[in-house]
Parts: sequence; structure tokens; C-alpha cells
Amino acid sequence: MTDLLSSSQFWLLVSIGFYALGVEIQKKTGSAVCNPLLIASILVGALLIATGTPYQTYEESGKLISFFLTPATVALAIPIYRKLDVLLKNLLPILLGAFVGSMVSIGSVLLFSHLFGLSESTTLSLVPKSVTTPIAVAVAEMLGGVTSITAIAVVITGIIGAIILPTFLKCIGVRNPVQMGLSIGTAAHAVGTSRAIELGETEGAISGLAIGVAGLLTALIVSIGSAILL
Repeated sequence: MTDLLSSSQFWLLVSIGFYALGVEIQKKTGSAVCNPLLIASILVGALLIATGTPYQTYEESGKLISFFLTPATVALAIPIYRKLDVLLKNLLPILLGAFVGSMVSIGSVLLFSHLFGLSESTTLSLVPKSVTTPIAVAVAEMLGGVTSITAIAVVITGIIGAIILPTFLKCIGVRNPVQMGLSIGTAAHAVGTSRAIELGETEGAISGLAIGVAGLLTALIVSIGSAILL
């Protein structure tokens, strides 16, 4: 049993199994709160605690999952291509919206880190929280942050965004597919985009585009900011 619990392949299968269970639960309930990633995270965490398995053991299986993260993100180019006419028609608003969203994300981290007295290392780790993991980790490393904190922050941001944003946007009167997709993709990256795809093809395409645009803009803003401050 000990050998099984120390196997990265075992935890990989457990992660996939719990995620599949989360997908089925969401299908049955139809609730955004039953996010598959949230369900899988809770169940995996509970199993790790129950079996006394150290996180370092599970982290090895996480590397296998992370390997597929980049190609999965690139695959989002398919719905973008299908809605290329919508993209070109709204290119300027999309670029401006992603820029404003990136600035707000970075600014909010700096503001709340100052208000709550977070350390510099933690603050730098949280700066790229709203962009997709590969870009977020690269930005955090460049800033000297802790990448494990960054990865956790990215997942939490994505899950919260996927659960709250669609309802919140409708409550404040945002119903345009382009606006919804842009808001979700900029704020909640790939996890949010998986939810945007469920809302509609246009929402998913624009959200997928927003992931890349917001990621590049965040990296650019942070690089310029660091150069000025240094």
C-alpha cells in the first residue's frame, strides 16, 4: 500500500478520476459551483490528508499533468479561428479591454498586499495570478517570487472566476458575448475559459484569445515596471 501511495502514476490516475467525477457532478447538477477542478482539488486534498501522503509525493504527478497544460492552452486557438471574423471586427476593444483588465489585476494585488502587509516575496508571487499558469510561473520567476504560491493563486483565481463571473456579469447587465468572453478570459484564464465555452462559441473564442493577450500584456507591463523601478 505504501508503494502505491508513493507512486506518481497512482496520484495521476486519482487526479484524472476525481476530475472526471467532478465533470459528471456538474452535468447532473448544472451548477457552476460544482466546478470539476474545485471538486477534484478538494477530493485529492482530502485523500492526501487521510493517507498522510506528503505533498512532495503528489507534486511528481502534477508535473505529468502540467506537461499537457501548454498544448491544451494552444488548442484554444481552434474556437478563435472559427470566430475570426468576430475577432477582427472587435480587435481594438479586445486589446484595450485586456490591457485594462491586466492593469487592474496587477494593481489590485499591489494594493491589497500593501493593505494586508504581505511580504515582498508573496506580493511578487501573486502579481501574475490572473494569467495562464505557464506565463504566470515565468513572470513570477522573473520577479523573484515563489512559483508554488503563484500556481496555487492561479488555480484559485480561475476557479472563483469560473464560478462567479458569468452570473456577476449578467447581474450588472453585461450580456454581449464578446464582452463576456473578454472579461472571463482576462480575469480567470483557462479555467474561466472552460466555463465561457459552455456559455457559447463566441464567448469561448474571445475568452481563449484574452488568455494569450492578457498574458503577454501582463508580462510586458511587469517587465517595464521592473525596469523603471530598478
